[in-house]
Amino acid sequence: MTKTDRINKALEASFKGSEISVVDDSESHRGHAGFAEGGESHFKIKIVWKGFETLSLIARHRAVHEALGKDLLNEIHALALDLKSE
Repeated sequence: MTKTDRINKALEASFKGSEISVVDDSESHRGHAGFAEGGESHFKIKIVWKGFETLSLIARHRAVHEALGKDLLNEIHALALDLKSE
């Protein structure tokens, strides 16, 4: 299973009923720190979820990090998060 698949699976389990988009943005970072040949080092994640409505931006980011878990986060160099409520 790819990191992209693992990210999607973890997010779908934690943010039920949300719209989730996970884009491997690694190629646009070629030559920069953390770039890995073959990709899956830099990701753009967009989630639209009603549950974010009462959460601050930092709480939303923490929720995503918790959903992904420490092991998966350690395999990713960079995340760009766009987290909105419905």
